[in-house]
Formats: sequence, structure tokens, C-alpha cells
Amino acid sequence: MNAAVEFDGIDMGEGQAGFVLGTGDVAVLLIHGLTGTPTELRRVAMGLAKAGCTVYVPTLAGHCGNNADLQATGWRDWYESARNTFVGVRRKHARVFVGGLSMGAVLSMYLAAEHPGQIEGLLLYSTTLRYDGWSINKLAFLTPLLMKIPFGVHLCSFDEKPPYGIKNERLRAIVERQMKAGESSQAGLLTMEGVTVRELHRLNAVVKRRMPSITTPALVLHSLEDDITSRWNADYVERKLGGPVVKVLLNDCYHMITVDLQYHRVIELSLDFIQHRFMQQGTAAQPLGQEYRQLA
Repeated sequence: MNAAVEFDGIDMGEGQAGFVLGTGDVAVLLIHGLTGTPTELRRVAMGLAKAGCTVYVPTLAGHCGNNADLQATGWRDWYESARNTFVGVRRKHARVFVGGLSMGAVLSMYLAAEHPGQIEGLLLYSTTLRYDGWSINKLAFLTPLLMKIPFGVHLCSFDEKPPYGIKNERLRAIVERQMKAGESSQAGLLTMEGVTVRELHRLNAVVKRRMPSITTPALVLHSLEDDITSRWNADYVERKLGGPVVKVLLNDCYHMITVDLQYHRVIELSLDFIQHRFMQQGTAAQPLGQEYRQLA
């Protein structure tokens, strides 16, 4: 992998896939999913930036390369990538929101646990605490048991398959073509090895233990039709987080809600949540929601 890239002194991860949009005082750090890429958050980042936020989307360690790159890293490396960006963003912005898609949502919660009082709010999109969506093999629940036997981790390999978390058929065809062509910096990896899945299980176990202590307000967005992770994941976060939770279940989209048919709704709800946080604090803030609706 390439060396870390910085933007205005802020670590944006390895390679050129990470990006920064906007120039506002309010910062939003968005974290992509496992085997994913910053591109999956670009549409939402653009909407938040248009409304007056500065949005930082870094590349996690081991991502946007090949499977060997990913297997050479673990969940602590992925977290450290997000933490490095967060530390830089906090130096520049007094108010920072943190969010992410799928595993990125889980890492967001861990950031909040490790930095209490430093995050204004969490934007949790399609939180992935277990793979239990309608497209997942019904024997997937046995994976944690297989991981515990000698060499069991090397027996597991998971291939992405249609619909790839995307209900929008035109977009799905583009993503499928990119993944099969090996364009990992755009569409992510087509295969996830057992070593990587084990690391996700370890991250989830740590975060589940910490969730009751996380008092940061959270917006939880999840699709009712999620093909990868059922609404159980959103319900679990709502029950277990120690702070106030706003949960919204979306229709007409699959797992990748930040790019799928309801991405405009994801932007709108995120902006409403951000604006509401300022109103709760009695703080004057630019009307993010109204400005977005004028530009959209």
C-alpha cells in the first residue's frame, strides 16, 4: 500500500481514495465499511458539504488494495486509521460528528467510547453487528464457531454476490463490473477471507461490551429490506447504546443506503439530526437542513 496522505495536516489514510469536501465550521467524519471504499460515502458527503459541513472520508488501513493488503491488517489497524483522522479533525474543528456505513458505523461507536464528550453525535448507517440479512446463507451463524477450531479461520471465504447491497439495478451493474474488474478503490473487494471476518467479530464483541457506556446521541438509519444485515442490528443499537437514539427504518433500498435509491433521505435525516443537536444545546447554527433542500 501507499504511504499515508494528509490534507491540511489531517491524516486521510493510505493511497488517493480518501477525500475532503466542504469548508464549514461543523465537521463530519465518515468511515467506510469492511472491504469497502470512501466512494460509497461520496454522495452523502456531497449533500452534507452542500449544506455547510466539512466532510472527511479517510481510507482505512488495508483497504482499496487487494486481499493480501487487507489480511495484513486487523480491526485495531482499521480503528487507528479512523482515530488518526479524528484527532486531526478535532484540532481544526470545535464540533465534530462521526458516522459510518456498515462496519464504519461500528468503528464510529468505538471512537465515541474512546473519546467521551468529544463527539457531537453519531451517524450510524446500516450498522453491521452480525450478517443476518435475507441474502446471507442461513448457516452463516455457524461462522463464529468455525473460527474457534484450529485452522477454521482458513476454511472460510465469503464472496460478494448479487444484489451487492444495492437495489438500484443500474448502479448495481456498474458496481458489479468494477468489482469483477478489480477496481477495488472504487467498488471494494469481491471476496472477504476468514481472517478478515474474524477481525470483524472481534471488533463487534469489544463494541457490544462498550455500548452501554456510550452516551453520545446517535442517529440510526437502517433499511427494512437490508440484504446483508437485518433490522435486528438497528434494534440492538437502539436498546444497548447509553445515550439518546433516533432510529429511522427506510424502505426501497438495500444495505448500501448511502448510494442506493434512498440516499437523498439519508442526507436529509442526517442534516436534521445535526441541526437538532445544535438546537438542543441552544446554540446558534446555520440552517443546514433548509440550505440542503435549496441546493438538492
